[in-house]
Amino acid sequence: MRAACNESTEVGKSNIMETIGTKNALIVHKERLAPQINLFEIRAPAIARNAKPGQFVVIRLHERGERIPLTIADADPSKGTITIVAQEVGKTTYELGLYEAGQSILDILGPLGNPSHIDHFGIVVMIGGGVGVAEIYPVAKAMKERKNTVVSILGFRSKDLIFWEEKLRKVSDEVIVTTNDGSYGMKGFTTDALRKLIENGRKIDLVHAVGPMIMMKLIAELTRPHGIKTVVSLNPIMLDGTGMCGVCRVSIGGKIRFACVDGPEFDAHQVDFDELLRRLDYYKDLEKISFEKWKKERGMI
Repeated sequence: MRAACNESTEVGKSNIMETIGTKNALIVHKERLAPQINLFEIRAPAIARNAKPGQFVVIRLHERGERIPLTIADADPSKGTITIVAQEVGKTTYELGLYEAGQSILDILGPLGNPSHIDHFGIVVMIGGGVGVAEIYPVAKAMKERKNTVVSILGFRSKDLIFWEEKLRKVSDEVIVTTNDGSYGMKGFTTDALRKLIENGRKIDLVHAVGPMIMMKLIAELTRPHGIKTVVSLNPIMLDGTGMCGVCRVSIGGKIRFACVDGPEFDAHQVDFDELLRRLDYYKDLEKISFEKWKKERGMI
């Protein structure tokens, strides 16, 4: 199955033409990484062969399911599998969390989005907040393979939510872990760790951040005065993943772009984060109602 292309962007068009759909994709392994955070290794050979760091898939669990985007956290072409890490934050991600190895996901479309720009920059600071830690892993690995000095900052609310610290250490020259409550590592936020590096005169050639939208906004504001090139991965609500629905439109440098085909990565200093944060709040009440209805139908509340 091939996805239709969006004529509005040449970059998006070439990417979409290589998109592959997988039906009834088997979950071969499931792991609980932390409370409400699940890892799924899924059989999708064609996607695994084509996936590159920074790309994502759009999944649909069943015929009545909604489509949601999830970053490809790892891919193993030899096994024909991709790895996704999902946090239970709404109806579909909670329902996904109930799936076990041996079950299948109805539709997986990917790889979508443009790959990360991997090059020899020098000193690269990779920043992951929460589940964003899984999303920076393939990029950090690729950056290390290109002989960059990789400093990874991992941010969590508390010690019990930490995952993949050792996995990131294997592809980083230095790892800094922060927790909001100080239960592990440095007390504070990822921005505090980055600020400390900057104030200590650490040379930084590139910052690459993935995590909550407010975290990425604050990182952009922190690096802007210092002229540090900063890239963020935007994962707003997406629907078709091909740029035709316009749901994931974002303002970049005063121009409308679609995160799914023009991104998901953009120059952080060009992103209108205030507009994006407002748009992401539009349907929170409806999403809550949908989630509550789903739980009531299953006798969960």
